[in-house]
Amino acid sequence: MFVLRLLAPLVALTLAASMALAETRTALVIGNSDYEAVSPLDNPVNDASDLAIALEGLGFNVFLGLDLTRDRMREMARDFGDAAEEADVALLFYAGHGFQVSGRNYLVPVDASIQSSTDVSEQTVAMDEIVGEMERSDGIRLVILDACRDNPFEATGIDVGGEGLARVGSDANFLFAYATQPDNVAYDGSGRNSFFTEALLSHIYTPGQDISDLMISVRKDVLAATGGRQVPWDNSSLTRQFRFDNSPMTASEDTLLWQVAAKAQEPALMNLYLDRYPEGAHAAEVLAFLDSTGGATTATRSLSEEESDAEAARIWALAQRSRLRPLLEYYLENFPDGANVDQARRLIQSIPDPESSTPAGICKRLTTHPRDETASLPGVPFKRLQENAVTAIQACSAAVAQSPDVTHYKALLARATIAAGDIDRAVTLYRQAADGGDLRALVSLAQLYESGTGVPQDPEKALELYERAAEGGSFDAMINLAVTLFQARGDARDKDRAIALLQKAAAGGSAKATYNLGVLAQDGVVGDPSEALGYFEKAARGGEHQGYLAAAILLDEGRGTERNPAQAARMLLLGAAEDDGSVIDQLTANAGQWSTATMKEVQTLLQKVDYYTGKIDGVPGPNFSFALHQWRRGGFDPEVLSVN
Repeated sequence: MFVLRLLAPLVALTLAASMALAETRTALVIGNSDYEAVSPLDNPVNDASDLAIALEGLGFNVFLGLDLTRDRMREMARDFGDAAEEADVALLFYAGHGFQVSGRNYLVPVDASIQSSTDVSEQTVAMDEIVGEMERSDGIRLVILDACRDNPFEATGIDVGGEGLARVGSDANFLFAYATQPDNVAYDGSGRNSFFTEALLSHIYTPGQDISDLMISVRKDVLAATGGRQVPWDNSSLTRQFRFDNSPMTASEDTLLWQVAAKAQEPALMNLYLDRYPEGAHAAEVLAFLDSTGGATTATRSLSEEESDAEAARIWALAQRSRLRPLLEYYLENFPDGANVDQARRLIQSIPDPESSTPAGICKRLTTHPRDETASLPGVPFKRLQENAVTAIQACSAAVAQSPDVTHYKALLARATIAAGDIDRAVTLYRQAADGGDLRALVSLAQLYESGTGVPQDPEKALELYERAAEGGSFDAMINLAVTLFQARGDARDKDRAIALLQKAAAGGSAKATYNLGVLAQDGVVGDPSEALGYFEKAARGGEHQGYLAAAILLDEGRGTERNPAQAARMLLLGAAEDDGSVIDQLTANAGQWSTATMKEVQTLLQKVDYYTGKIDGVPGPNFSFALHQWRRGGFDPEVLSVN
């Protein structure tokens, strides 16, 4: 019998996005940057242009307006309303200056000139004016606002009624998504896009993802990128699900990139994998390939026209979803006559070349903590950071100077500094960033007090810092606190609060916390054992891939659920494609712990893709092991795993 334990504290591709053919989608996308009378903004035009490209690829008829005057904004809103009246989905995206007066939100055209509060209604566009146009539709209405920035009229002394935008509620089938909490301000960003829009672009092509899960993913990325200083927020009255990409769920981008590289046998793609996922589940396999080839290109494979088209489609779909510029470049170079070349050329123009990154971009790329990894930014292992510490310190120092309001850059500078060996200076920087509320700084400083590194060992001080970080929304701090409370003795032990912390982290999107709740559920510590399976499956989909193995164990043994060998086999093959190799080890080295029925189901599924040619007898052997590795090396087929 398998024993599941708490985690320690701190595929084939669908060939194209497939929206329901009967669904009509329209969007009004506005980006205002070049203001005449108030401070210009760097990113809104980029944000709007880039999102328009993404929405067009997802089946939207897009009305794109850049640097619009008031008259033009209102004219486009009316045209959009006409289209929305017949649409199943109507979407408004606005990036630019915005503010509230008496709980009413106003969007600022580039020609606005406001000298007194009486000018507001005549010089701006009330957001509810555009929302009113959207109400002409009986379908789903989505309002996405990246406009919660500082008061643009502060120099005039006009009181606009608080920072940021006010919360808005409306009729059924609306979703309002804000770049940050109502009544708060958002950062404009330090690269091509704002933090919020960058996260939105990174997740909008995730197949099969409901918009509520999309917003959780966006929120996690923005929290990580800003050290918890900006928290995207949404208010939904939707009465049905909506997915930007209705394609079936596939494997993670990590696994998909490995599969593309493995099929192509191309060192350039292998190196791209290591650069994007230095601690990825397939990193060891990539390194083994590069070692075996010496980094040289292998012999050119002879592909039929059909095979070439399929490979081009796989690479394009992943490039579109991941927004990896090198993958787009690879597509354009190797498939110059590909079906999506024109779209690829448009998309690549919106993705900055890493070589032309700003100091802030270089700082983030070199120093981001692995636990703060986002869809567009890999986390950097400490050993790798040590190799680039000097460059990282220079970039992060410049980022701090250029964007002093973004406290997270100081936390990144602290991590680079400690990697360079200057612990005293790093502690000072961590304290400064922690005082500014940066979550990573709070957690890192707590860890230093726990271990007594650079500061006197002080468990109580560490606990205080973890409490502050948890209150601010740090999943790491919540999990660390929960484990501490579970392990404490006497009055310090607080199981109920520990569970509450894990539940809060899980609700926020922490796959590690979700997995831990699964372990507690199957042990009867929280909820009912029947809930464990759901926790493990959700954790696996969120990136904690050992959840697949845990779910398979429950289904195989009938622990807390009915025995289901067929579903256990599906979980095992998902894990075999996604995890660090644990599932294949369990199925080969520890095959005796699995029921014959489940082993037969695994063999049957592998036989459907022509990898397994032996008897369906539930007995492992060389043929079975070979089939599992073929599946992992790029043979993953989601259609085989679908439930009829």
